[in-house]
Amino acid sequence: MSNGTTPTRASRANLRKLKDLLHKSENRICADCGAPEPKWASSNIGVFICLKCSGVHRSLGTHISKVLSVTLDDWSDEEIESMVEVGGNSYANSIYEAFLPSGLSKPSPDSSNEERSKFIRSKYELQEFLKPSLRIVSSKSSFSSFRSCDSVRDVDFDALNTGMVEFMGILKAKVIKGTNMAVRDMLSSDPYVVLTLGKQKVQTTVVQSNLNPVWNEELKLSVPESYGTLKLEVYDHDMLSSDDLMGEAEIDLQPMIESAMAFGDPDLLSDMQIGKWLKSADNALIDDSTVHVIDGKIKQEISLKLQNVESGEMFLEMEWIPLMQ
Repeated sequence: MSNGTTPTRASRANLRKLKDLLHKSENRICADCGAPEPKWASSNIGVFICLKCSGVHRSLGTHISKVLSVTLDDWSDEEIESMVEVGGNSYANSIYEAFLPSGLSKPSPDSSNEERSKFIRSKYELQEFLKPSLRIVSSKSSFSSFRSCDSVRDVDFDALNTGMVEFMGILKAKVIKGTNMAVRDMLSSDPYVVLTLGKQKVQTTVVQSNLNPVWNEELKLSVPESYGTLKLEVYDHDMLSSDDLMGEAEIDLQPMIESAMAFGDPDLLSDMQIGKWLKSADNALIDDSTVHVIDGKIKQEISLKLQNVESGEMFLEMEWIPLMQ
């Protein structure tokens, strides 16, 4: 450290928390450009970022973004606790990108430094994508000013003012497994799943050398009032070249969300079927997909035949959590 003092290193338990947080699916891509396997973080904002984006974050100054290497730097307990409090990239982006203009695209891993810098400064320094009433006017820009919780039902949305009303709810998508996947390497593939809703993107971990991968990973997405279809893509991870597409499919969220809205508070309902997404020639369903209330939760099991590929099926379980008004 430049001041000559010895930093107080984080406890082993907190270092494990940081590692576990990094390995969550939504934190395996850069919060700003989507590059895979980020190894840097902004400890006060609470996001994991790639090497290229970390350079832009440093240029903002530590009063806005304090950049640390997940693997090379010493972390304090306070810095790790701040990251854990936020919960990761999906939660941070649901605030900092809550009002991203429809015509504005986020940078990609291959974007120029100019494009990357313009977006990151707009997002964190100028806070252009926040509701004006939520913008932080103090000299310290930190996501900890916004309360974040693991359970959406426990989030204090009143503290976020009316800006968060733009989101209808949270979609929990449990990616269960794939079967009969396509071969993209010599004899097998290293598949992972990417889910995209609007400008949000989350992904599973990579399963090595397996054409019948099992993930059982839960991915979370915020659902805006003007939502479209949920896009599912499966890729083969490749260390030496770009990842190959192993199939894709679109998931219609309307049957689940409209059924939930029609029946009201699921806590007041007994276990029952409330809706159905029907198999047809123009969707990827293997079988009709029913929407159920189970133990006060709105759930939907979905089986999909992957499109634009020679073989492959995907199995998911969706849960819809409406935001309380």
